[in-house]
Amino acid sequence: MEAATDVDGLVAGVLAGERRAVARAISLVEDGRPELERLSAGIYGATGRAATLGITGAPGVGKSTLAAALVAAARAQGRRVAVLAVDPTSPYTGGALLGDRVRMQEHATDPDVFIRSMATRGHLGGMALAAPEAVRILDAAGYDLIFVETVGVGQAEVDVAAATDTTLVVLAPGLGDAVQMAKAGILEVADLFVVNKADRDAAGEVARELRQMLHLGTAREREPQVLSTAASLGDGVDAVWAAIEEHRTWAEGSGARDAKRRARLVAEVESLAAERFRLAVAAALTDDPALATDLVERRVDPYGAAAALARRASR
Repeated sequence: MEAATDVDGLVAGVLAGERRAVARAISLVEDGRPELERLSAGIYGATGRAATLGITGAPGVGKSTLAAALVAAARAQGRRVAVLAVDPTSPYTGGALLGDRVRMQEHATDPDVFIRSMATRGHLGGMALAAPEAVRILDAAGYDLIFVETVGVGQAEVDVAAATDTTLVVLAPGLGDAVQMAKAGILEVADLFVVNKADRDAAGEVARELRQMLHLGTAREREPQVLSTAASLGDGVDAVWAAIEEHRTWAEGSGARDAKRRARLVAEVESLAAERFRLAVAAALTDDPALATDLVERRVDPYGAAAALARRASR
């Protein structure tokens, strides 16, 4: 995409909900192409309407099975749905939802369901900034509900999950992921917990352990619910969907959703600006190798060198 009309045409295609244009735009985000700024400016005014749902949890807990069932629940209400499977760590593995074609097969041919796997390759600031831009593309394309699924429970996944209106964390017995989540900090960002594979032994123990951890944690405006499902059997899915809708209604009515979106956008802008400034400082240091020599030979201290680079980069 070199000509200006290409970006304009892509923007028009996204706003018209053309699937090919949406796919190309998300690829542009993944690659961190320079045209991304103009694309973002072109679609931004049409964003902010879609509800977003983050789904995260350790590999093997059944996120894909549960997500497929929730997509079906949303479609039964006539909602247009997009699914973004995000892998913050690898450009190759592709994310669980798109790879799990058997469970998502029922939605693959639905014209009102868009499924896309995504991994960052060149985006400024990494996946924590790439995912929100991809979500905005789907929002601008007219999808009512956007699922964002991540592949694990590390800090990168916490950052992506926190970039949604409602965050759902999936657990399962026998994986020991509750302690891992506590270390990663995902207990603080989750709005709803689902203990999947509840037909297995020890599922009740996982739910009790989780409730105890929540009880001992920091008090929140709204205590997260802990639900149990056996998604592969269809058990408990309706209750999870009802809890998601209940949280959405509460968040919209209480102002919590708008406050979270505002804070999220401010943090995103800060991160983008900081990354640009970091690159500018790095370029300035490369252009002035004598500064490194001055540091080594103690003619300037690190704080003084940093201040000099900051002044140079901000010109």
